[in-house]
Amino acid sequence: MTVTAIEPAVQTPPEPQPNDLKAQQRADAKALKDLIRPVAAQLNVGRALAVISAVLAVVPYIALVHIGASLLDSARTDTAVDGDEVGRWLRILIITFTLRLGIYFLALLITHFADIRFGHLVRERMVARLSKVPLNWFTSTNSGRVRTALQDDIGTVHHLIAHQPVDGTNAIVMPLALMVYAFIVDWRLGLLSIATLPLYATMMAFSMRGMGEKTVEMDQRLATVSARMVEFVTGISVVKAFGRVGRAHRAYQEAADEFQEFYYAWVKPMIRGSSLGISLLAVPLILLINIGGGAWLVHRGTVTPADVLATSLIALLVPYALETLMSAMWSQQMAGAAATRLVTLLDTPALPDDGQGAVPAGGEVVFDDVSYSYGQGDDAVLALDGVSFTLREGTITALVGPSGSGKSTIATLLARFDDPRSGTISIGGVPVGQIADLYSHVGFVLQDPQLLGISIRDNIALGRPDATDEQIRAAARAARVLDEIEALPNGLDTVYGSDTGLSGGQAQRIAIARALLVDAPILILDEATALTDLESQHQIQQALSELVKGRTVLLIGHRPEVITGVDQIVLVESGRVVATGTHDDLLAERGYARLWESAGHALEDETDNAIQGDRR
Repeated sequence: MTVTAIEPAVQTPPEPQPNDLKAQQRADAKALKDLIRPVAAQLNVGRALAVISAVLAVVPYIALVHIGASLLDSARTDTAVDGDEVGRWLRILIITFTLRLGIYFLALLITHFADIRFGHLVRERMVARLSKVPLNWFTSTNSGRVRTALQDDIGTVHHLIAHQPVDGTNAIVMPLALMVYAFIVDWRLGLLSIATLPLYATMMAFSMRGMGEKTVEMDQRLATVSARMVEFVTGISVVKAFGRVGRAHRAYQEAADEFQEFYYAWVKPMIRGSSLGISLLAVPLILLINIGGGAWLVHRGTVTPADVLATSLIALLVPYALETLMSAMWSQQMAGAAATRLVTLLDTPALPDDGQGAVPAGGEVVFDDVSYSYGQGDDAVLALDGVSFTLREGTITALVGPSGSGKSTIATLLARFDDPRSGTISIGGVPVGQIADLYSHVGFVLQDPQLLGISIRDNIALGRPDATDEQIRAAARAARVLDEIEALPNGLDTVYGSDTGLSGGQAQRIAIARALLVDAPILILDEATALTDLESQHQIQQALSELVKGRTVLLIGHRPEVITGVDQIVLVESGRVVATGTHDDLLAERGYARLWESAGHALEDETDNAIQGDRR
């Protein structure tokens, strides 16, 4: 029952249309709002504190103006500086500046805690949802899409949650408050402080035209590059074996080059326009306008030099505020697209939960008129058509048939990796969808042992995390692998990976130990010795003999010689059950006889199954 993930072909994304873009932007905004709802209260607190912080940020500038005015008056009148006045404003400056920093960092702390909580909740929801989706979803879904969501997209939303509520609010409120103060000082100085903004806004609007469409296209092209990269990395062993590394790498390189060309063509004119716009906010130009215009007003006697100094300082803050605001707008757009992808994954249809929590009465398995197809609608491909047979309790049933006949599909449906389109599969008279804790009743050992990068102890106890050390050792001993595990430097605590030195046969026996520890009454067994050497086959057969004792076993047979001694053989062809019976019974069937002959055997029982011989 080996399941191979097949990456779908990567296609060039279509050019987004304006109407589609507006609808997509609305969908992104809604998705983002829904996604961050669990932490919305914390973000609102952060924004409120950011407003207070931004308003407090104005006070030090007011204090500087008064201190500057006192110093200028003293110099102009050649009198002593009013120490009390300067000291009072200096204390106000220090207190408000310190208070403003404290509130600002408190706001950041709250939003960062919200971001940590958000990331935990989303990953928790994602794992919970993906653990319930049908297995064929994984084989038909680009793995790069899942990786992008779990890593990149959550990281993209991070800036929106952790920083934008505070920095974005500051970027809006603080300049507005300072500009209000500038206009209070003198409306003409207020106009001078924002004199370059209309030209800047015009240039930026011109350079950013079409940004929404380009952002969507950039996201699609990045997904293409990610998919090509995943294809290249996951398939490297195959392409190297067939000497096609250059071709596989070329596909990734072409996707990366296409993205580079697109990005360069997009940002080149945008950078040109942005550069012209930013030049309008250059410090020398701002000072020239404000000090030059202010000097003329001072000469006319309408304002004081201290007023000009105050509004000039305020004008210098405008570029910083606009830069932060532009960054916040970009983050909002990127986060909206990321939120849509996350919500799409979180809304992936899951297998229905019948919620009855029934317990099967016994271990008999019945397939009753089961049909199944891959895909939906016109794209559906029929895999099983009216399959019916029974696995009697405590017996071994082998599925045989040509490649693609539906053997693995039958096994995956018993394990409820998906639900049949019609018909029922029941265990002990209870449909599998209604069984409480199905995987305590159904275990499986696959050709690929699928061990995780955790300790061998945890790998064995994966299906039964509360198992004691003695129970884990007993399972490993029964699987004929304990001695080899204990010979490792860290024994059961050795982390499985490339440096453990475990062979494929040893990994297979660890998987058998895992199934033994779960002690499920029903076992799905994909012929575990099909891909191992002769010595490993013998050891695995011994472990399997222990594993199948007293269990109802569904065995997927890849080699006829290892299933001759089972209780029942089910011959599957083109998604249908064409015959059932023992090995001797089925030799009269043309399809089974053809399989037997193709394996190089005469039409007689030449061997006995080691599994069958010792299972009772």
